[in-house]
Amino acid sequence: MSDTPPRSPRAGGPRRPAGHRARAGGSARPVRRPTAEGRPTSAGRSASTSSPTPTRALPRTDPGAPEVDARGYDRGARDSAAYNTAGHHDPVEPYPGIEERRRPSRPRKRTPRAVRLGVTLLAFLLVVVLGWGAGLVLWADSRIEHVDALSDAANTPGTTYLIAGSDSRGGEKVVDDGTDGARTDTIMLLHKAPNGNSYLVSLPRDTLVDIPGYGGYKLNAAYAFGGAPLLVETVEQFTGLTIDHYVEVGFDGVSEVVDAVDHVNLCIDQDVDDRRSGLKMTEGCHDVGGDQALAFVRARYFDPTADIGRQARQQQFVASLMDRVTSPSVLLNPLTQVKLAGAGSNALTTSEGTGIVDVGRMALTARSAMKRGTVTIPIENPEFQTKHSGVAILTDDADVAAFFAGIADGSAEPTPVAGG
Repeated sequence: MSDTPPRSPRAGGPRRPAGHRARAGGSARPVRRPTAEGRPTSAGRSASTSSPTPTRALPRTDPGAPEVDARGYDRGARDSAAYNTAGHHDPVEPYPGIEERRRPSRPRKRTPRAVRLGVTLLAFLLVVVLGWGAGLVLWADSRIEHVDALSDAANTPGTTYLIAGSDSRGGEKVVDDGTDGARTDTIMLLHKAPNGNSYLVSLPRDTLVDIPGYGGYKLNAAYAFGGAPLLVETVEQFTGLTIDHYVEVGFDGVSEVVDAVDHVNLCIDQDVDDRRSGLKMTEGCHDVGGDQALAFVRARYFDPTADIGRQARQQQFVASLMDRVTSPSVLLNPLTQVKLAGAGSNALTTSEGTGIVDVGRMALTARSAMKRGTVTIPIENPEFQTKHSGVAILTDDADVAAFFAGIADGSAEPTPVAGG
């Protein structure tokens, strides 16, 4: 019998080791043999049990080697190294959160209580002020009467306001001078040019003009003939400027507006006791109430210059009223604001689409214009005798056209206000 181990029954299989038996279709299995102690053992084991062969290498016991836990992390480096940004440990990095837990937290800065309280109070006051202002504007706007006054003329550059002071004879505040119906004793043109310059021009009521459909009459006759629409059309034809906003102020309302703000400061250069207007003032500057302020803007018979002098006093009144209305004693007083809004809106009649906000812009534009100075239309003859209307103011068409061309483009130079 040959000493060569037989092959495995499987074709191409390995040769059987010595001492093994094989069965058909099976794999080679070791045959247990008796050991010196009489216990069987497999062929692959050593007969000695005192020093078994390990299945894997034992860890190193070098005293200088780092101490590593079961997951391979260096225990000694936990308190000094950080772990990676992906949230996984490097073999020598500490567990997550060790350094963060031990790092002293920075104290959070807190806003002082007084500051927080002040900011809250300021926000509350801002809401109250805005709400109050919006409510006051809506209330005042609802009280304004409107009239279809504007024409269909082509727009001209800038913004133009026509301001008319009307009075109905027999009113509570207006002295009856024997004239029936409504009149416009005060007519002003306020224009803000495209370059920002503003002008307030008084149009004397006795100015001789051509009224569409009626011919040559004094300017204030246009209002008597056709009300606000005809007055607007007449002024546009006379000045060449298209009216964007029409604002009519009742003279009774002028007195109420002045009383709402307590007074206005007006100056006059002579002692006056005019029975027709009711004006009684001594030379100098005075704080006057509503009745005297109204008489001041209407009086003309005591003045030799008649309408020319009156238009100067009217502009002085407008400037004084604007200064008073924008003063802190009025703007910061809620009660005065209510009185002013009520009196002002009750006295106003405006064109369709012209609200209290537009009136506010008009007031600011008028104040700006008065700060710059005054402008006066060129007059050819202040005492022109007419056939049926008495004395009128005569102007030259070419001079008037050139004057309002300068107003329209903002190139006109106003005369500085005395003392301004």
